[in-house]
Parts: sequence; structure tokens; C-alpha cells
Amino acid sequence: MKQYLGSVLLMAACLLVTACVAEPTNRANNNAIVALTPTPTATVSPAPISEKTSNTQELTLPVLDAFLANESASGLLKSRLQLTDDEITELKQAAHAETAKLSEANAGASTGETASARTTAKEKITALIGAEKQRQLEALIAEQWSSDNESVTDKTATQPALNESRVVSNDVRSPNRVPTDSRIVVNAPAYRMDVFKAGRLIKSYKIGIGYPQFPLPTGLRKARTIIFNPTWTPPDEPWVAKMKDVSVGEKVEAGSKLNPLGPIKIPIGGPSLIHGGKSPAKLGTFASHGCVGLTTPQVQDFAKVLAQLGGAHLTDTDIAAYARDKTETKQVKLPNAIPVELRYETIVVEDGKLHIFRDIYDQDTNTEENLRTVLEANGVRLADLSEEERTQVLSALAQMSGASTVQPRPKAKQSAMAEKGATASSLPSEKKSTAAKTLPRAAKNQKEIVIEIAELRGKGYPAPVDLDTGTGQKKRKT
Repeated sequence: MKQYLGSVLLMAACLLVTACVAEPTNRANNNAIVALTPTPTATVSPAPISEKTSNTQELTLPVLDAFLANESASGLLKSRLQLTDDEITELKQAAHAETAKLSEANAGASTGETASARTTAKEKITALIGAEKQRQLEALIAEQWSSDNESVTDKTATQPALNESRVVSNDVRSPNRVPTDSRIVVNAPAYRMDVFKAGRLIKSYKIGIGYPQFPLPTGLRKARTIIFNPTWTPPDEPWVAKMKDVSVGEKVEAGSKLNPLGPIKIPIGGPSLIHGGKSPAKLGTFASHGCVGLTTPQVQDFAKVLAQLGGAHLTDTDIAAYARDKTETKQVKLPNAIPVELRYETIVVEDGKLHIFRDIYDQDTNTEENLRTVLEANGVRLADLSEEERTQVLSALAQMSGASTVQPRPKAKQSAMAEKGATASSLPSEKKSTAAKTLPRAAKNQKEIVIEIAELRGKGYPAPVDLDTGTGQKKRKT
């Protein structure tokens, strides 16, 4: 597979400047910490799986633009990377200019948008400050990102950049893993968020995710606080300039229709949030600057479920009371922090079916190698599938790829892979040709292909439970 180019998004201090921003609460300014009675049964069991999942995010110029908008960014770049004022100014100008080109309305309209944004960022940053400083910049932003809502220590910025080794879907040794503890699992390509309680899936939500140039990150985060009626301070960003009746730096009050955060936000580390304010039409689409987006009814429902998992007693009456007084920001602290696992899995065995999602952020995850890993994690080899199933699966991988496609293997590699089982090249050419003609092509906006696999019956990640689609009509597991 290609080397993983992505690094990571902004530092925790950047939370003041992006649309999906978690502003620190000013207790002296009409904000309150709400202490709710813990429920004795809402403890979080230790997770038996490894918590060393990589915290990663694609480094694009719009992401860099948001990072540089923070007042402390220049100081960090001077002290840690020894950049000059002129170099920092040039970085800001390049990042700002690229961000100004973005059209949120056309996000995802063409293939390879994230891959193109990554490449452009690397080339322009390297041209301005050199390859070594470019790698150090990626490492610095990655370090700030890994703070997970805690204070960032003064680590060296010369550590190896995260793009030196490819990281795929959290942990390739355990794809589609089902938690055995209480946690939130978000899979960006599936536009889905799941709530697990003691290893049992109890609730699912359809979500909006980050635009291709502001990708939703991956890795393990924690939810510690639910903030009701958050305020928002518009950053000095081109996309803010396009908004009506909003001025850079002028705080938008809680409850305002101009506030993109909606009635509730939940910080989950770094600059990312789970927040409301989205329309139902934005769910299942690119809809944010690196956050998980929900509608107002969805985020109110999720806040109650999250509070119960975290040991706080939050009722419908409490939520309704906070909603009535939209001008007062309140924080509900969770006695037990809840893990939030952000995944990027495009090949998922779910409830006995194989789901292949579109590679929305161009991470080259729809590969035969990853397919084999997922199947084998469920006790099935590619060679165990019928010829028709193999043809369907390999075709689906190609159709759901991002900027790249499944390329023919060199003959030597084909021979080696053939010893392990069926490959794309193992089908007779005449049968491949016939099968390809009979398989329907994926529509331009198709997000996934689902394939029935006899060998997978009764296996895999659970299907959605009590799915909240944001339309007011919930779909329950049958």
C-alpha cells in the first residue's frame, strides 16, 4: 500500500478558532458547571483491546490554515522549528489562499479531493520551508493533536513524522472489532456513530462528517464534558467571510441561529467535537470542519445517553430546561470519561454481510490485502468464497476506491499471492470479462456496496440498533 501521507490536525489550543470548536467556558460570564448525581451502575469497564490506536489526521492547507490562525502557533513555529517571521507569513498566505478556494456546496463532487489536498499541502509547504521542516511541522501538529483535551507538554518537534508508516483503520490486526466495554465508535466512511454499553450496542446514529479538506481524524479520544448552549467565536477564515451577519472575532451567542454548533457540543480531544445544529439533509454527507455533526434532536438524545454511560443523571426535563434558557452556557461533567473511538474502515463485515464503503478520504484502504485481513479476522479466506462472490467483491473494491483504483499485479507477485488463495488474477480472463459485464456499476454518489457472503453468516460487527437517521423516524434492527 502507499505510504500514509496524512499527519494530524490542530493543537488543542486551536479549539478557539474553528467552526467545530470547543471554546473554554468562562465561568465568570454567565456559565455554570452542573454537578449531577452519579448513577452507581454507570461505571466504565477497562477495555481489553489495545488503546494505542494511532491518532491521525490528513494534513491539508485548510487544516494548516486553522492551526496558524491561533495566536500561539507562531510562537511554537519559531521556538520549535526555528522558522522566521517571513516563513510563517508565507505559510499563512499559502494556507489562507487554498482555503479560500473551497466550496462546501461542492464537497465530494469529484474523486480524489483529499488526496489532492494532501499532495498540494506537502508540495507547497516543502517549497516554502524545505522537506525537513515540512516533516517537523507535521510532527508538531501531530503532537498537539495527541493532547486529548489535556495540557500539552513541551516535547521535541523533531520526532519522526506520522507519515513515515501507513496506518490503516485503527489496527489492521483487529479490523471491525466489537468493543467489550462502554464506548462510542464512529466510522467515518459509514457515516455512522454507535454507542456501546458493556460491550452491547444500544444505539446508532447517522452523522455528518468532515469535508474532504477537513477530514474527520482517527484514533482514540475521550468525552469528559457535555456543554449546553455553547457560544462561538468566528475565526479569521475564508469560509467565515462567506457567512451572512457574522464577523470574525465577534462572539456569536448561545442559541443564535448563526451559531453552527447548535444547542450542545461535546469536546472529544484536539479541535474535534460532536455537536448539533445540522439539518437532516447534512447527515450522511460532508458537513463539518473535522467534527461529528448531528441534528438538534439527535444531539439532545445522544447527550442523555452519553451522560448515563458516564455516570451523570441527565433527564429529558434537564435537557428541556437548558433548551428553554438558550443564553446560559452550562457544562455537565461526566464522572467517568467515555472513550470515543474514531475509525476509518471501508471494508466491514456487518451482521453476516460484507459492506464496502467508498474511500472518501483517499486512504487506499479498499485493497485486496485489507479485504483478506477483514475476512480472515472472521475465519474466512478469500479462496473460500465462490467464484461469483470473489468477482463481486473485487469489483466492489475497485468501484469504491478513492483517487486510485485496484491495479493489476506484476506477474511475480500474482504467482506469490496465488499460493495464498484466490486473487483478482485467479479468475479466468473470459469469466472475469463476462462477470464484469453483468455487474452493475456503482452510481457516482453511491456510498457503499453490500454483498451477501454465505461464509459470513452470523459473523461480524453488529448492524445498527435503534438507528436515529435524524429525520424523526427511527429504524430498528429487525
